[in-house]
Amino acid sequence: MSTTASPDTTAADTTVDVVVIGSGTGLAAALAAHEKGLDVLVVEKTEYVGGSTARSGGAFWIPANPVLQADVPEDTRAIAATYLDAVVGESAPKERRAAYLDNGAEAVAMIERTTPLEFFWAKGYSDYHPEKPGGSAVGRTCESTPFDLAQLGEERARFRPGLMASSLPMPVTGADYKWLNLVMRTPAKSLPRAIKALAKGLGGKLRGREYTAGGQALAAGLFAGVIRAGIPVWTETSLTDLVEEDGRITGAVLRRGGVDVTVAARKGVVLAAGGFDHDMAMRHKYQSESLGDNESLGAEGNTGDAIVLGERYGAAVAGMDRSWWFPAVAPVPGGAPSVLLAERALPGSLVVDSSGSRFVNEASDYMSFGQKILAREQAGDPVGSMWLVFDQRYRDSYILAGGLFPRQPLPKSWYANGIAHRADDAASLARSMGVSEKTFTETLARFDAQAAAGVDHDFDRGGSAYDRYYGDPTIGPNPNLRPLSGQLYAVKMVLSDLGTCGGLVADDRARVLREDGSAIAGLYAIGNTAANAFGDKYPGAGATIGQGLVYGYIAAQDLARQDLGVPSGG
Repeated sequence: MSTTASPDTTAADTTVDVVVIGSGTGLAAALAAHEKGLDVLVVEKTEYVGGSTARSGGAFWIPANPVLQADVPEDTRAIAATYLDAVVGESAPKERRAAYLDNGAEAVAMIERTTPLEFFWAKGYSDYHPEKPGGSAVGRTCESTPFDLAQLGEERARFRPGLMASSLPMPVTGADYKWLNLVMRTPAKSLPRAIKALAKGLGGKLRGREYTAGGQALAAGLFAGVIRAGIPVWTETSLTDLVEEDGRITGAVLRRGGVDVTVAARKGVVLAAGGFDHDMAMRHKYQSESLGDNESLGAEGNTGDAIVLGERYGAAVAGMDRSWWFPAVAPVPGGAPSVLLAERALPGSLVVDSSGSRFVNEASDYMSFGQKILAREQAGDPVGSMWLVFDQRYRDSYILAGGLFPRQPLPKSWYANGIAHRADDAASLARSMGVSEKTFTETLARFDAQAAAGVDHDFDRGGSAYDRYYGDPTIGPNPNLRPLSGQLYAVKMVLSDLGTCGGLVADDRARVLREDGSAIAGLYAIGNTAANAFGDKYPGAGATIGQGLVYGYIAAQDLARQDLGVPSGG
């Protein structure tokens, strides 16, 4: 086990045990490696630490972990394995998900030991396919309690801002969001949560604390652990090449301050640099030419550099057509998309395509929603323009696009740019949207009739526990369905994503593999740099972050085992 001191952050060429490229869930890999006694350097391309993790909801889906088992002891590895087998099937190697389940509990325990983070179970946040064998309607998702960003000290300025800024110091967890979104419908349950969150934020501010939640909390807590461990993080430092000796990766060439620096890695390099979210040439090549420029919600530094570099050194790739798809409100020119999560499940709304027809269960999980859109495109029947349609009662009842409170008017910029339309009747709204009046009016009439009966015969909206999680419990018999009436609105949607999830093929030890299945010694890939361990599926909220955390832990264990004479390469 190495006892070499951590590298000087002002040094030029230097040597460490492990280089981690990426500061999202890569921080978990760094912490796990450090705990094993290895010297670690974290490299971040942008000016901010946190990656897409800091822009995410911050939940993680890791079955049978200690946080979950404290409340749900009956959630066992065996039951989770049954679920993943049913959901993932042959779309990814079984060994990858087996290793995930084998190491998940220890990965969470490691984070609890090495950071100030505290976690809780998001009770009721159903798995995304709970009807499958082994699926859980009460859910397996966990997240961090609110975290004080002031714990980052002088490093606070280097921490990545969140996706949505709030005008109030109010740390809202994912579990809180479900009920805060229903504040006008369920005040007895929602207001106490809102008051508690606001009191924590305001009270903290008076004491010099800066509480945050979600991905901001998780990423900041990991960063705090890295700071406490004395692990250096080089920001504004790009990976430009790898160092290879006799078929083994032994270091990385980095561009830092306009100068190339070579960092030798005694044990190996962990690629945790995200996917190719913002490389539109790659996205159009592998995914769809219909994707809009930079409409991904992933961090701006995710341009596929590590994937391309891995291929240069012989790595195989898989699942490059896949992303963690996420429907969103179309951005105004120069702006960013606004996520649509609960909005699609709430009663008094529906989604139609460019013909004015429904085409999907609006309340389905966001990855499945996106896959439906792309499947239509591949079949030669593209969705085209896509619209979220709702009525005034809906607008008066729920939060929209993460930041528009009930009864708050839609932004004027939405109307000016053709993103929003409103009308007093279906035919007028159809003309404004540019869809067929006949098709849209017939679609709405059919939807209203089924909604009144509480059964969606066309797409079974409300048939899954996941659908109902974001529904309105005050609406019956189906919390996801209600006929529309009065003034109508339409908001244009785009297919955004949380990041791509195709990438370098990695094995159950996180080692990068060649086309022939052999491992590239010294090279590891985790998170969205690696091909999704769950193939073309999203088993539950936080499965993307969960992969980064668990496989970061797995990679560190494999790196450390080299000291015991166990070779890393295959």
